[in-house]
Amino acid sequence: MSQKILIVDDEKPIVTLLNYNVEKAGFSTDIAYDGLEAIQKAENNEYDLIILDLMLPEMDGMEVCKHLRNNRNETPILMLTAKDDEFDKVLGLELGADDYLTKPFSPKEVVARIKAILRRTKKSTQTSFNKLKVGDLTIFPERYEAEVHSNVITFTRKEFELLFYLANNKGKVISRDQLLSGVWDYDFVGDTRIVDVHISHLRDKIEPNSKKPIYIKTVRGLGYKLEDPTQ
Repeated sequence: MSQKILIVDDEKPIVTLLNYNVEKAGFSTDIAYDGLEAIQKAENNEYDLIILDLMLPEMDGMEVCKHLRNNRNETPILMLTAKDDEFDKVLGLELGADDYLTKPFSPKEVVARIKAILRRTKKSTQTSFNKLKVGDLTIFPERYEAEVHSNVITFTRKEFELLFYLANNKGKVISRDQLLSGVWDYDFVGDTRIVDVHISHLRDKIEPNSKKPIYIKTVRGLGYKLEDPTQ
């Protein structure tokens, strides 16, 4: 059975273009023309990925993304925008979008991004379910959660994937570009700010004092590394 993509955009020419090329690439599609319809369909149907425009009637793409993630809907989201705005880009990814494309875009690029996201998602679901322990932090891949002193910590999917990647490379210095490649699966054209944003979120969740981290250390000029503070 083909993987199903929900296309959310209020511009019918864009929808027609996306629908044609996504189906041509072998996916089946569904369509929503505003934010409320997108939420309704996402909550009542199973999708492998959502293509979500930023500027929508009724409820914009940021709010749709935020709503879905707050309700534990982890369907991968490829966000579209007509604005080449770094703040929008970082905020969209911060809220839980998996990838970001600025209009105008080529249909080939959209299909390539879809395949990259789905490939990464499949890889993450096939990850070993063995828990990882780093100091007092215990990471549970099958639950996308961690515990510190029996306190359960929940994450967005991307936050957890970043933590899991660092934990699997414990003690190693990982550059921001390596993290973009390893966690986001493609090059954000040198824009590593999204890595720093997610590192900040992780520190807020797992560190006793996020201003003086004992787990995720910054290695100036090089990147980050996850350390076991008990060793």
